[in-house]
Amino acid sequence: MKVIGLAGWSGAGKTTLLTRVIPALVAEGLKVSTIKHAHHAFDMDTPGKDSWRHREAGASEVLVASSRRFALLHELRDEEEPKLGALLTRVSPVDLLIVEGFKFEAHPKIEVHRTANEKPFLHPQDDHILGVVTDDSRPAPLPYAHLDDIPAIASMMKALAIPLTHVLARLNGEV
Repeated sequence: MKVIGLAGWSGAGKTTLLTRVIPALVAEGLKVSTIKHAHHAFDMDTPGKDSWRHREAGASEVLVASSRRFALLHELRDEEEPKLGALLTRVSPVDLLIVEGFKFEAHPKIEVHRTANEKPFLHPQDDHILGVVTDDSRPAPLPYAHLDDIPAIASMMKALAIPLTHVLARLNGEV
């Protein structure tokens, strides 16, 4: 399993880009999964439903399963937010695992930058950013693709992704 991240300021279009590039990667025969970082409280559960009631009653984890999918909800309560390395080890093996967010972690990343955001580039201060996807007309000093060039972005993601074991070593400060 190889890992690549997409990092950028809020509003840069990371999620929109992923919804466009994942189908291209899947069409090439790759099995793809994602990890998405949320900066605020979120809930995937519906208040009043059985699984929500289980969590509200104090369950640490609730696994909901059907013939189509399953979801594991882990309630942190007073625990710290899990580090990226811990989350990476919980994902089932796939060809490419794409991490959206976690912009300040030490995994390989592609910066997503939108000029209308009026935010600075991240790559000058982050050695873990290996490529840039932007609508800026000035090319970055790294591998570069335009936000609308989905085939080039898919190729960049595959080329810059590294094995999970190497990512975990980086995150643990071993490299």
